[in-house]
Amino acid sequence: AVEAAREGGKPLMDSLVEVDRAIDGVRLCVETLRTQGGGEIPMNLNAASAGRIAYTRIEPAGVVVAFSAFNHPLNLIVHQVCPAVAAGCPVIVKPAEATPLSCMRIVGILREAGLPDRWAQAMLTTGHEVSAALVNDERVAFFTFIGSGRVGWMLRSQLAPGTRCALEHGGAAPVIVAADADIENTLPLLTKGGFYHAGQVCVSVQRVFAHGSVVRSVAEGLAGLAVELKVGDPVKPDTEVGPLIRPAEVQRVDEWVQEATDEGAELLCGGRPVSDTCYAPTVLLNPPENARVSNAEIFGPVVCVYDFDDIDDAIDRANALPFAFQSSVFTRDIDTAIRVSQRLAASAVMINDHTAFRVDWMPFAGLRQSGLGIGGIPYTMDDMQVEKLVVIRSPHLV
Repeated sequence: AVEAAREGGKPLMDSLVEVDRAIDGVRLCVETLRTQGGGEIPMNLNAASAGRIAYTRIEPAGVVVAFSAFNHPLNLIVHQVCPAVAAGCPVIVKPAEATPLSCMRIVGILREAGLPDRWAQAMLTTGHEVSAALVNDERVAFFTFIGSGRVGWMLRSQLAPGTRCALEHGGAAPVIVAADADIENTLPLLTKGGFYHAGQVCVSVQRVFAHGSVVRSVAEGLAGLAVELKVGDPVKPDTEVGPLIRPAEVQRVDEWVQEATDEGAELLCGGRPVSDTCYAPTVLLNPPENARVSNAEIFGPVVCVYDFDDIDDAIDRANALPFAFQSSVFTRDIDTAIRVSQRLAASAVMINDHTAFRVDWMPFAGLRQSGLGIGGIPYTMDDMQVEKLVVIRSPHLV
């Protein structure tokens, strides 16, 4: 956990949780392997199917190539590599440039457990030619990518014919806070969902639409909690918000925040670098819709709060971007919860919880520009396998 915190900047308290989650992910692969299987296909239902029995069996799809991201350096490798191993697929993994050590540690553990060296290989390269050669190779059966949409969609276009893929990109996760929401319980959840790992999570809370009667309470309450977060060295046990992955990201986030405030956003807290690599947790109230903090993925410790009068308008604004991943609604009214969950353009809607909630056996999928396919360990294992049909014809079958 200390190595992962030092390498990727996630605070130690969260890196310890990630280690536990990675261990559980390996166990989940084993559990899925033990319980999944084919099934019988009914025959003898008409003249065409007479004298036959049929069943399906699960087989490995073939070679898997995985390109991973930095923000969960242990768990993402487990999610991409271990399902391949469990499914019987050789796998080549390219870790993020910033976090190769965590990847090498996972691959090393698999080898210590007895996996042949060639069955799971980590490829450390910054060369586009090598990456392109892997993606283009017709021997690759499945390609799994976690990272930016620009790169993911480009690589998908280069896949050899017949190669299947899953893409996990980012988003700008929306939250709707209804007038009847329990604000006291809502605020800590928004704080965790927005500033966990300095906002460097594809489903971080980014856009909070709060009813006009509570918007000031939500925005100022969130800012009050944000300023109390301890920012700094990720290896220290009391650090709650660590650094961004590189200094250039601090500069970018600051530019976006300054653009928003110059155009009329109210800065309630933060809005400044703390160091070359850390940025103060920031809350903005009513930034313009055309500001980059409002219409692009921030991937930093910034949460934007907007007011609304009509909840249908809030839903329309939440759905207005070309991203769709996880979202949430806070309300005490079950009808409001059902109505909003049905209308939000999202693959998952959390009710009275933050957008970054996840357990590894649930489906996890980006829609629109946010991705392709379904993540989550059981779903990833399904993607890395093929279901083969076997039909037996015999005169002894009646």
